[in-house]
Amino acid sequence: MVTIFPASRFFSVLFITVLLALPPGARALDWPCFRGPEHNGISRETGWGTAWPGGSPAVVWKAAVGLGFSTLVVTEGRVIATGHKGGQDTVWCFEAATGKVAWSHSYPAPLGDKFFEGGVTGTPTIHGGRVFHLSRQGDFFCFELSSGKILWEKQLVKELGVTLPDWGFASSPLVEGNLLILNVGGSGTALDRATGKVVWTSDKEMAGYATAVPFNLGGTDGVRCVAIFTRRECVAVEVAGGKVRWRQKFVSNYDTNAGAPVIHDDTLFLSAYNVPGVMLNATDGTPVSGWATTTRVHFNAGVVTGGHLFAFHGQAGKPDGELRCLDWKTGATKWAAKGLGVGSLMAADGKLIILSEKGELVVAEASAAEFKPLARAQVLGGKCWATPVLANGRIYCRNAAGDLVCVAVR
Repeated sequence: MVTIFPASRFFSVLFITVLLALPPGARALDWPCFRGPEHNGISRETGWGTAWPGGSPAVVWKAAVGLGFSTLVVTEGRVIATGHKGGQDTVWCFEAATGKVAWSHSYPAPLGDKFFEGGVTGTPTIHGGRVFHLSRQGDFFCFELSSGKILWEKQLVKELGVTLPDWGFASSPLVEGNLLILNVGGSGTALDRATGKVVWTSDKEMAGYATAVPFNLGGTDGVRCVAIFTRRECVAVEVAGGKVRWRQKFVSNYDTNAGAPVIHDDTLFLSAYNVPGVMLNATDGTPVSGWATTTRVHFNAGVVTGGHLFAFHGQAGKPDGELRCLDWKTGATKWAAKGLGVGSLMAADGKLIILSEKGELVVAEASAAEFKPLARAQVLGGKCWATPVLANGRIYCRNAAGDLVCVAVR
């Protein structure tokens, strides 16, 4: 005899079973957007570790998604990835546990290989059962997460008349209430999350490449704003109506402002691959007096934990790359570790999760005293610039060629 449970009871039993399977004190979390749910590169997930049998984490599944540099997002048991092949970009949806393809959507797109391999760059965002994706050419899609059905789409370059950046759009959609904030136009654009209708936009100037970062201007009870790293400056823009509250000039070679602003304790860190980092007051955009560093951050913005910024210094693909630990308040370098190239990282449970430029996965203590690796294993080959993602006891990594690997770390 087969007993059929009501759906609500089934999912309640499943949820309790998953909780009981976790070690004491463990907590598993999704990673639904670029830089994670708190937009700072840090996960609150616990109960994962570095006791890897045979010295390497177990491979759960692999996939080939196509050329590109976007990272992965994970929620509701689904993984979203993007890649380019044969004149098309593809948005892939995988089952997180097995790697089975749930759905995919392809659309025509140029390779865009100006001074690099080309392919996709911007990371999609998952929110409210929907997937939001901005292509390098300004094609914007809203998919249903469960089925891949297109709920709405638009071409932003044609609709807004904005200038396409030299390397195409590369930012991720930021969800703020009912709005999607995009680094499109000179000082950003906001769309209605439900319909795609333009709520506000700025001028038609060329955009920067970094994802907008939310913060409250004036402290916890201040005005909700986003910091947008534009082509040649950083601007603080009110979420509700797009009003610019302050501007600070920041010019890099070839206008490649790509790393997301890092905001912590009412201060804001900016850098580019050929321009040393600066620290600004988040309230008015003025430079913090006495703060100085030689560190140049290319793509991955880094993470702040324990009063220190952990970030990669140097230009990707060049021999000067190293992982550095900086004092957040002064900019002083506490230590620098070579051998990882210009890779990427996130943090969780007091540890750094690092993917080197050549595909080595490294877990290290988030310590200002020294660089102390706890575990390391070669999980990929080729060029790796995309940030590794920890979600629900698994780490997801990809390389530029589009090789994706999911490894177990619970």
